[in-house]
Amino acid sequence: MSSIKKFQVTFDCAEPERVARFWCEVLGYVVPPAPEGFASWEAYDASLPPERRGAGFVCVDPTGVGPRIYFQRVPEGKVVKNRLHLDVRVATGLEGEERVAALEAECARLLPLGASRVELLLADEFDESCLVMRDVEGNEFCLD
Repeated sequence: MSSIKKFQVTFDCAEPERVARFWCEVLGYVVPPAPEGFASWEAYDASLPPERRGAGFVCVDPTGVGPRIYFQRVPEGKVVKNRLHLDVRVATGLEGEERVAALEAECARLLPLGASRVELLLADEFDESCLVMRDVEGNEFCLD
């Protein structure tokens, strides 16, 4: 039997810091301290060769439980639906109208941060209601 491994989730994006800061707000994550020897992430970034400046950014769970999330700049834009997406668990244990109200409340909180609403999928005989959204660069995620 193998042991459980820690993992990192990596997003390809055009503006790593912007997308990372959006997800910090969504998940309650934080930007970790700058690397040793640097007073800030801005100072660290300025020390890099010009082509590497702004190429990556990180956010972490302040409790240390959730995975580290890394955002890396890539030259190409998003073209098709994500093969992987995050389900942000905001209505766990809720059903019916109470669940939909919790999903709608979180959607309302995220819209001013730059998220966009795609569609509300109402419960059926197999799945609970969820709300499909997009982050600031168009990556799909669900409020669940």
